[in-house]
Amino acid sequence: YGVLTLDGSGVICDGPGCPDLTAFVAEVTFSGSRTMGEVLMPALVEAFAARSGYIVERQVTSDTDFLYRLSDESSGAEAARIGFRVTSTSEGFADLLANEADIVLSTRPATQQEIALAREAGTGDLNNPRRSRIVALDAMVSVVAAANKLDGLTIQGLARVFSGEIDNWVALGGPDAPIALHLRDANSGIAQDFVKRVLVPHVKERTEAITRHPSKADLAEAGAADPAAIGIVPFSAIGNAVPLKIKGPCGMTSTARARTIKTEDYPLTLPLFLYTPARRLPVLVREFLAYARSPAAQPVVGRAGFVDLLLEDVAVPEQGERLLNAIEAAGGEVPLTELQRMARRMRGTERLSLSFRFQPGGTQLDAQSRSNVDILAGHLERGQFDGRPLVFVGFSDGDGPAAANQRLATRRAEAVMREVLRAAPAADRDRLLALTPAG
Repeated sequence: YGVLTLDGSGVICDGPGCPDLTAFVAEVTFSGSRTMGEVLMPALVEAFAARSGYIVERQVTSDTDFLYRLSDESSGAEAARIGFRVTSTSEGFADLLANEADIVLSTRPATQQEIALAREAGTGDLNNPRRSRIVALDAMVSVVAAANKLDGLTIQGLARVFSGEIDNWVALGGPDAPIALHLRDANSGIAQDFVKRVLVPHVKERTEAITRHPSKADLAEAGAADPAAIGIVPFSAIGNAVPLKIKGPCGMTSTARARTIKTEDYPLTLPLFLYTPARRLPVLVREFLAYARSPAAQPVVGRAGFVDLLLEDVAVPEQGERLLNAIEAAGGEVPLTELQRMARRMRGTERLSLSFRFQPGGTQLDAQSRSNVDILAGHLERGQFDGRPLVFVGFSDGDGPAAANQRLATRRAEAVMREVLRAAPAADRDRLLALTPAG
């Protein structure tokens, strides 16, 4: 059946072949995204160590590798060795498949090829929700120099620019000058996710006339220095560059901010994943992974420049632009009485910063939304919403007949509620109310 791993604290071993259980040192190696490995994960390790009573020593072994040694504050005994190799998301998955790393730092979900290779290598199913967890949020942001007067672009516009279809600023209302394109190197998660989420849906091949950068800081600096440049950088690394808004098809614009990234109103969010092995990790490592998603760790995430996972309440008046666009786009199939019913139902409510999004046309949650189910379930079980009704509101796009969209939206609301209840068996179910949505 394979290796069986037991916690040493629950084992008595006697005989010449037994290890010294009192001197066990937990070892784990993280490999992957430079975006996560350079600042976020070290900050979380150091905060966890301080909180848990460990002395931390950092040892740099190369340009890409470093090691944390955690020692007990009272006895001085070494408790853990936490190694990091920060290169790219693709390299992280390659290290996991080669058994050279235990946990992948990833700025994107595993690809179908990586999932297939993992099965072939006997490392289990990377698509299993238990194999990944989100520890923070980031976003893909298009940036320009301060001298550039462009305010924003649609996602389709970004696709046309980075495919080379639009290659001069004059087509975007700017000066007659060639557009200089900047991206991270091809193995980075953000560059791969940009191709998947921006170019591929619009059937665009990226142009080869792109300057590649080994680090996000170099890329942001290049975008800020050249008035003819446009680059794609993480929200956590905008630097001195100017972020562009994303313009939607209904006239809405979205700016990358912590709240819009949490609610996914900004469409190019980047969940930051940890992919874990199929085998059991040492107790100390499991404690660290639990801490990284806990409320106590979220201020550390924010100080590191990323978007935390804490829930926020958004008042209905702050949703004015969204409501105006929804009413304007309602169409003739949605009568005034239905819009009034929606307004009455929303009066006095607050929107949580969690959103649940689905694969197109169905009720299968995407990766970030599966993580959001766990977050909401944890809050329910801790009693955060005791005494308050929690309403699940479904939505869909405006394509197709209104009645079909409303049925789909209702199924989605019910599907999310079922998943949350399944993940929170100790929650008070009387506090939950499913609302039939306006599609």
